[in-house]
Amino acid sequence: MTFTPHGKHLIAGEWVASDTTFDSSPAHGPSHTFSAGTPAQVDQAAKAAEEAFWTFGYSSRAERAAFLNKFADEIEARAEAITEIGSQETGLPEARLQGERGRTTGQLRLFASHIEKGDYLDRRLDEALPDRQPLPRPELRMMQRPIGPVAVFGASNFPLAFSVAGGDTAAALAAGCPVVVKGHSAHPGTGEIVAEAGLAAVKASGIHPGVFSMIQGGSREVGQSLVQHTLIKAVGFTGSLGGGRALFDLCASRPEPIPFFGELGSVNPMFILPEALSARGGAIAKGWVGSLTMGAGQFCTNPGIAVLVKGPQAEAFIADAKEGLAAVAPQTMLTDGIAEAYRNGARRIEGNTAVQSLLTSKCNNRDAAPYLFQTDAKSWLENHELGEEVFGPLGLIVLADSTEDMLVIARKLEGQLTTTLHLDAGDSAFARKLLPILERKAGRVLANGFPTGVEVCDSMVHGGPYPASTNFGATSVGTLSIRRFLRPVCYQNIPADILPADFS
Repeated sequence: MTFTPHGKHLIAGEWVASDTTFDSSPAHGPSHTFSAGTPAQVDQAAKAAEEAFWTFGYSSRAERAAFLNKFADEIEARAEAITEIGSQETGLPEARLQGERGRTTGQLRLFASHIEKGDYLDRRLDEALPDRQPLPRPELRMMQRPIGPVAVFGASNFPLAFSVAGGDTAAALAAGCPVVVKGHSAHPGTGEIVAEAGLAAVKASGIHPGVFSMIQGGSREVGQSLVQHTLIKAVGFTGSLGGGRALFDLCASRPEPIPFFGELGSVNPMFILPEALSARGGAIAKGWVGSLTMGAGQFCTNPGIAVLVKGPQAEAFIADAKEGLAAVAPQTMLTDGIAEAYRNGARRIEGNTAVQSLLTSKCNNRDAAPYLFQTDAKSWLENHELGEEVFGPLGLIVLADSTEDMLVIARKLEGQLTTTLHLDAGDSAFARKLLPILERKAGRVLANGFPTGVEVCDSMVHGGPYPASTNFGATSVGTLSIRRFLRPVCYQNIPADILPADFS
């Protein structure tokens, strides 16, 4: 099934063109022309979303669950076409896109099941105490309620799972919030076909078409006008620190500031403790190589830094990691811009006099090959840039003089999405000292694993202190992500027959 994009925006159930266009830049296959979004179209979509909220925001959980399931069905009905154009636009292998499509539909179905149970509403009741002295207490009920229209920015590195119908969109819809998506210009055709699935689900479910709109990018003006629109009540974003921080500042500077839920990436350091390094350093190095280079390193949970105590075991680990990385062939990166940023990041690290180059590469066009560097704890602590993310398969080994140095490094870390402990039984006493530091630094702490691969489930946290994300009390993955688009409302002495139906 070959899909040929028509290049239009989806706004309130209609396909709408623009006078200004842009051409896609696929990794292979044909380029296509797409309409570039405008502030006027953002305004149209936001107004339709607000109108839709008065029905969708007060619909039953069963109705919203049915819509989410139908959205998943419509994506699966377009499976082959999504894989074909997604692979052309991004260069990702078909197997990766098929797996990501399954994750996308899986989280839509998971959220449908979750909201039907109703626990996420956190319903509370304090019964009236009319005879209490010196003052009676009224009846008080509390429940989480949807906040209104939500803006979602598609991510470059996940054209499905963090894009048009990705986690932010699914969470907002599950909460009862209409969504206006800004599609990513790196994969506009993939975004368009997923938007077609959304429109089909809207029509089949008989809901207001303003519930789901998708405006292609093409300029920064679209994103700026979207986060500043007075009818948008929250923003979900996955992307770079620079772009996310700019949008965050715009949200904060509005006459009515709104929450900006930005997931901005991190270096995801691993701490390899002495007993584990001695017992299975080779296996850890092999696992690190696989995680570091998976998907050309284009994951926000890519473990870019390994911290270990210097000595013969560390030297063996370095040799194993270097050998493993040297055998990894170049991979196609998602966009020309990401590839260029990766090369610049590698040059920045390579040019630091406190760093030793262990493995350097030549990366041409959109290809990326691994880099491996080494530094000592003192140099890492004194060079802030060595703790900054390089988006791609680049690894930095930090050699500590002792385990006490590891504690100092951990305390110096900025906010992270993940931190990892590799430990054996003999490392437990020191790990108990390190864990309290790491849990203050990251949203997810792992033991004896690798952070690439984020499970979509009830207990997952994908977020962390800034700059990993802009709201460390939230997660962008898992059922808890729905809470971002809800707010608590207290109902005092409200008659039962006019209370929201979710109280019953």
